[in-house]
Amino acid sequence: MFEAKGKDSDKIAFSWDHLLSTTKPMADDLSKEKSTPNGGVVISSAVNLHVDDSTDTPAKNNLHYGVEDNPSIHMTFFFGLQQVLISLSGSLTVSLFVAKLVCAQADEDFKAKLLCTTMFMSGVCSILQTVVGIRLPLYQGPSIEYMIPLMAMSTLTEWQCTESHAMVNTTNHSDLERNLNEHVLPKVQLLEGSLMLAGLLHCLIGATGIVGVFMSYIGPVTIVPAITLVGLFLFRVSVDFSESHWGIAIGTASFAGILSLYCDKLTCILPSWSRQKGCHITRYPLHKVLAILFAIIFGWILSAILTYCDVLSDNPQNVQYYARTDTRSYVIHSSSWIFFPYPGQFGPPSFALSAFISFMVATLTSIIDSIGDYYACARVCNLPPPPDHAMNRGIMVEGFSSLLAGSMGAGHATSTYGGNIGAIGITKVGSRRVFQMVGLIFVIFGVLGKLGAIFVIIPHPVLGGVQIISFGIFIGVVLSNMMYIDMNSTRNLAIIGISLMFGLMMPHYIKKTKQPFNTGYVELDSALHALLANANFVGGALACFLDNTVPGTLKERGFIAWQNFGKPSISENNSKTGTEMYSSYDLPFISSEVKESKVVKYIPFLPGYTKPSYKCRCFQKKGNSDITQS
Repeated sequence: MFEAKGKDSDKIAFSWDHLLSTTKPMADDLSKEKSTPNGGVVISSAVNLHVDDSTDTPAKNNLHYGVEDNPSIHMTFFFGLQQVLISLSGSLTVSLFVAKLVCAQADEDFKAKLLCTTMFMSGVCSILQTVVGIRLPLYQGPSIEYMIPLMAMSTLTEWQCTESHAMVNTTNHSDLERNLNEHVLPKVQLLEGSLMLAGLLHCLIGATGIVGVFMSYIGPVTIVPAITLVGLFLFRVSVDFSESHWGIAIGTASFAGILSLYCDKLTCILPSWSRQKGCHITRYPLHKVLAILFAIIFGWILSAILTYCDVLSDNPQNVQYYARTDTRSYVIHSSSWIFFPYPGQFGPPSFALSAFISFMVATLTSIIDSIGDYYACARVCNLPPPPDHAMNRGIMVEGFSSLLAGSMGAGHATSTYGGNIGAIGITKVGSRRVFQMVGLIFVIFGVLGKLGAIFVIIPHPVLGGVQIISFGIFIGVVLSNMMYIDMNSTRNLAIIGISLMFGLMMPHYIKKTKQPFNTGYVELDSALHALLANANFVGGALACFLDNTVPGTLKERGFIAWQNFGKPSISENNSKTGTEMYSSYDLPFISSEVKESKVVKYIPFLPGYTKPSYKCRCFQKKGNSDITQS
């Protein structure tokens, strides 16, 4: 039995072939065997490479499956299902909010179609991002950033729903049909056209390489407060799900924490079989890699017991009603067996300037958020920061996905999910193949309406408990970017602190003030409301401005250490490892000859792209010359 050993707690047996091996057939590995100076033992090149990587890059030992690793098919399915269960709450929350915005809160059939469309688009966008996008293990789902402009639009007169919309007779098909045609579909069509145009501009920002220019001025000092504010404001989502029963939520979170943190040094004793040894016992940290899935099952069983014992209230007006396992069974009944979303399914797109302005504000915020997520994911997966071509391509694919989601009538764009990045830190599974499986599962759930609806009925406090762990880990990962900057610098501490403070203050003021803006133009008021009520945009924009105007060296600001993380060192072995790490961002169908061609270096989203030098003369003064980017 061959074993790869890093730390004692990270011991993985490769003889568990039928469960833990990669998807490559054993015959392919044997055909690549070669003799190595390893005590006369013949080791396959694939295994030998894995051992060398663990030697050259000790950080790799932190992951059980790296970005390029491929778990077996059934393990990939379970890992993917675990990530899907983490993300379902976001799909449900955003889709139900869109239904409420367009006055369809009483139309269960429309809500079911909207939910299936959301899950279908989440799957398609996740597959695109992991295959031709930035190629990191990321989940693309309904963007939370776009909920803020939707909330702002709901305050406008033309978007407000009357009580008659909420009290539509659900048993009268003619009433539902009339409300759908007169009120719901026109608003959905306005969202379609506005979101499609915003998505197109989003796509062009990445395709033209403007993102790479932005990254010359966006460093750790900007990323930390911007994305930390996202995590800090996510507590509202966790509270909304957990408040139905805090006992179940804390129990679910505690169960996941015990498995992933307190039992970190333990391994499960599992029966195994291989051709060489037959039936035997092997050790594997199964409780860690499936910690979230086990916690969801534990919380679901706990909710079922309390429901069966009639401990939880069955009054729909009581908050505990959503902790029951039989709360949303109507979702299953209202979902069709087969539903295939398509562009224009809710009618031709139209346009509203107020909606477009709000979506563009959210787009800029989403780009900053995604950039931070890219770096956080690379950090968790022990990869160097994404190169310019990968960053541009990731934003381009996000924009195209938003355009596609708009054409489907989803009413929201897609963006990366920080909670899934935090889950990678818990489960130690960062395989790209797993997140491609996530996309495939979401596509299946979107097409098979009743199958997807089964997972939507997960009790709210169970989802809240999972979010406590996932969002908490994500915030910690974001804060780890502070290791690159000089924490003894008063400049850096002041910028981060002031940005966090202002990012918390402004949304609070906007929320408690009934009419914070009165310019005389309703659409401009809505745009300002959406802009300044967004905490991560306010904090990130202020941090970016201060970081690029207050004197400071590149080393002090963290650019040197941040951009050099994971780069190849002088030694030959480390150089090989660094090259392989950067190759994770390359497109699989682009050959080395194409990357070296003169044409490719001018295409911002292809490997081999060379970013031109940009200099800002306003910063070129004595004592501040290092702030210039090139």
